[in-house]
Amino acid sequence: MEFRRLGRSGLSVSAISYGNWITHGSQVEEDQAHACVKAALDAGITTFDTADVYANTKAESVLGRALAGQRRESLEIFTKVFWPTGPGGENDRGLGRKHIMESANASLKRLGTDYVDLYQAHRFDKSVPLEETMLAFSDLVRQGKVLYVGVSEWNAEQITRGAAIARELNVPFISNQPQYSALWRIIESQVVPASEREGISQIVWSPIAQGVLTGKYKPGQPVPAGSRATDEGGGKNFVARFLRDDVLEKVQLLEPIAAEAGLTMAQLAVAWVLQNPNVASAIIGASRPEQVTENVKAAGVKLDAEVMKKIDEALDGVIEYDPRLTITP
Repeated sequence: MEFRRLGRSGLSVSAISYGNWITHGSQVEEDQAHACVKAALDAGITTFDTADVYANTKAESVLGRALAGQRRESLEIFTKVFWPTGPGGENDRGLGRKHIMESANASLKRLGTDYVDLYQAHRFDKSVPLEETMLAFSDLVRQGKVLYVGVSEWNAEQITRGAAIARELNVPFISNQPQYSALWRIIESQVVPASEREGISQIVWSPIAQGVLTGKYKPGQPVPAGSRATDEGGGKNFVARFLRDDVLEKVQLLEPIAAEAGLTMAQLAVAWVLQNPNVASAIIGASRPEQVTENVKAAGVKLDAEVMKKIDEALDGVIEYDPRLTITP
């Protein structure tokens, strides 16, 4: 396993991290989820990402039980706050102080740990003063419940503003978690340069574009049964944007490129995002242990300039670059 520093911090993370967004507590049974976590640990993954909203808090609980008995100091456990997890009261969502503090304590209980290594604002909250949000994070750091602070799907201007306040409060603000893949490159023009200036790394989700870059979705054919595209719990909506024949036809052109590089298409996709020096870790998910074992082989792979050029040429015309597509509530 390759390890990289997260931002300008002293925290090292595994270049491949394990995430349980759609799988744990919803798409797969708990025994299978535990088997996937074990496969991740066996493969050298030490970084695990979740969120309180995943499977309506169940994902955190499943991950906590799956990691029980592991040496805590050898793990990096990340979670997030923003989306509603309670009965829908006025303070059950967002980045107000009350919701942040209460959510952090609830996440720690579900994860079975005294602290999380990284606590992330799952989205930007336009309804709350950013100073209030960052002060709440600062207090959690000083209480020892959170070691570092990050965000997810913030745009360049939001990252810059957050970093300025974090410096004033001496908060270790070190990461952003965006969607990023060979098909979805919207962070490259603005978010990455802003992050580099502020000493922030990317922990990217969906490096395989919700499975599309594995080549399993074929143009003109029905989606495979049991695939992410059939998951009504959330995966279906995210993958739908890629399920156009023009996209799927271009993705098929990656197969000989992967074969020539001695990689599967999934490994090629994960290795591609890791070529970006601002990416510290690529999050993979899995419904089967063998998926973890296979995809983790992308760690440490160096793609030469010719391979990168061939990928760009194969996908030309269907790559999304528009930074305005950053996800907002």
